[in-house]
Amino acid sequence: MGTKVCIGGVVFDETDARVSVFDRGFLYGDSVFEVMRTYGGVPFALGEHLDRLERSCERVLIAAPVSRATLASEIAATLAAADNEESYVRIIVTRGSGPVIYDPTTARDPQRVIIVLPLTPQPAEMYRDGVAVALVRCARPTEGSPAAGAKASNYLVNLLAVHQARQRGAYEAILQGPGGEVLEGSTSNVFLVREGAVRTPRIEAGILEGITRATVIGVAHDEGITLEETALFPHDLYEADEVFITSSLREVVPVVRVDDRPVADGRPGPITRRLADAYRRAVLARTARGSTD
Repeated sequence: MGTKVCIGGVVFDETDARVSVFDRGFLYGDSVFEVMRTYGGVPFALGEHLDRLERSCERVLIAAPVSRATLASEIAATLAAADNEESYVRIIVTRGSGPVIYDPTTARDPQRVIIVLPLTPQPAEMYRDGVAVALVRCARPTEGSPAAGAKASNYLVNLLAVHQARQRGAYEAILQGPGGEVLEGSTSNVFLVREGAVRTPRIEAGILEGITRATVIGVAHDEGITLEETALFPHDLYEADEVFITSSLREVVPVVRVDDRPVADGRPGPITRRLADAYRRAVLARTARGSTD
């Protein structure tokens, strides 16, 4: 059990994994990626993640290095080699190597890297007690460009936003757009509950189309919970009855404080818990059948 890395179709131990220092993913963050986790050893929503990876490649003009079937096979081989009880899976596709200049047309041989790590469980108190978030204004690298919505690897803005949030005693940064609108977390999507209805920012705002986000929207429909995709602003979070964030690794996490303000009574709310339970049931139902699509 442990960490394995697949580079160009060859699986390596983590100490033997190497990529060129001239790879544009290393030089410029010129790459896209996906992150997922396994349940019972089965990667959840692999099909959706590969769909989004393809869309990200298209938006940043990176040619797919191999077929979808080949990439899925390499993921399976890396998981088998790692042999973890549960795994974290990261897939990276770079534009490849070339001269140390900005012109992307000079790159050759797009590279793919698959990293499989043992999954580290999230702390139980995060779900029991909830977390704090902080609103952070920033301009994301792909904002307003054809690459908006791509899961690009240039995450420096997100990392600095998280640092700023942590300095303010928060767990996650919630990013705001140029008009002050609430967009998404640094590595999550954000939802709120008001008078029994769930609201979340629209994809058209340029946010990442989260796989967990889409699953939560689906289970909310199944549960008969009203859900609306709409513009949100800080006052919406401050006045919400409940707030929660979602991501593939963390699933559904209750938020009990936004900036210096408690959310309602400062405890995780019933609709958040209901959606968290429904999400986990939906995930386990799919992975128990061995379905990764």
